[in-house]
Amino acid sequence: MMNKEKVLLAGGKLKNDDNFQSSMEELKELTYACDMEVVGEVTQNLDRIHADIYFGKGKAEELKELFEEQEADLVVFNDELSPSQTRNLERFLGCRVVDRAVLIMDIFARRAKTREAQLQVEAARLKYLLPRLSGMGINMNRQGGGSGMHNKGTGETKLELDRRKIEERIARLERELEELVGRRQNQRQKREKNEVPLAALVGYTNAGKSTVMNGVLKLMGSAEEKLVLEKDMLFATLETSVRKVLTEDNKSFLLTDTVGFISRLPHHLIKAFRSTLEEVLTADLLVQVIDVSDKEHVREAEVTRKTLEELGAGNIPVLYVYNKADKLTDEEYRSIKSTFEEENSILLSAKSEEDLKRLIEVIAERLFKENVNINLRISYSDSKWVAYLKENTSVSSLDYAEDGIYITTNCSRAIYEKHFKDSEYMVTTD
Repeated sequence: MMNKEKVLLAGGKLKNDDNFQSSMEELKELTYACDMEVVGEVTQNLDRIHADIYFGKGKAEELKELFEEQEADLVVFNDELSPSQTRNLERFLGCRVVDRAVLIMDIFARRAKTREAQLQVEAARLKYLLPRLSGMGINMNRQGGGSGMHNKGTGETKLELDRRKIEERIARLERELEELVGRRQNQRQKREKNEVPLAALVGYTNAGKSTVMNGVLKLMGSAEEKLVLEKDMLFATLETSVRKVLTEDNKSFLLTDTVGFISRLPHHLIKAFRSTLEEVLTADLLVQVIDVSDKEHVREAEVTRKTLEELGAGNIPVLYVYNKADKLTDEEYRSIKSTFEEENSILLSAKSEEDLKRLIEVIAERLFKENVNINLRISYSDSKWVAYLKENTSVSSLDYAEDGIYITTNCSRAIYEKHFKDSEYMVTTD
């Protein structure tokens, strides 16, 4: 069994940063997710982050002493370091230095299972690496004079070659990703053509989105292979999964599980996973899952809101699902329960079948509130519409009479206006 890497955590608390301690706790969770062992922590209250070695000189010396004392392997910083900060710190400390962004990208790389997720992670890591090439241990011999490639220092030549290779690789990755995105857009267009509404599960990492998804699927009697990965760890889900849900009154909608958000999520990763998160942008309803048992749930919900805005999903209706109610004390439950009288909030435990049934009802109410009840008479020569209505609407009665097929159904306003509003089949509407 390999020994775990020993790491020191480091972070600077700026004025008005009320979330500093929780972000350091998250940093610790991120290192655990990378299978590392935390052996110490160094923090400092700062007016500003120092451009050269992040900390003040005294605190940097303290970090170096603790590193040697604990016989650590590397230092992990809570902020995204600039290329020069990384170089300066590695020279000063005499060890490898990484930042929060690197940890998150490493976790994404470990968890990525589909080809698309793997390409997205690799593209993000290469874009992060590109401005940091000169600090990657390359011997930068820049003594050559004159002009032209032949007279350049060997290190400079190697750096430019490495940079070109990375840029070419990024271009190839982005071309392949565009092809994959195109395929998924075709699948999405087919779904939209069928006019089936979509609800997207969103939220902070480890809030319980996948548990909610699987709970709903189990209620539907879905096979084991239809369930999504569900683990108590950061970023368990990286791939978007879409499943069909059928309500008790035969209405159907699509439910999708998405990658979780986290504070200080690297910009390159948000950009790289934007194509995966396009399911969110096309959703009719966002179901924001919040871990109500987490003391930081208000901050985490705000991080999710801001990330959704950054993705361009700020105008989509939201249903707030406060999950893990089973972890609350009776007093906490009563206190929180009294605040859940808003139409767009629901308090539940994803482990409770009754709670999940109620959640499906609430989602359906929101998705189908514009639906129309219609009574139709279809001629036998156009009986193809019967199969269409059974597949795409909620049929409550079906009668084969001499003069035609009489159908009473509840359908989306889009289907009603597109196919039946002014058609010869319409009898009455409610």
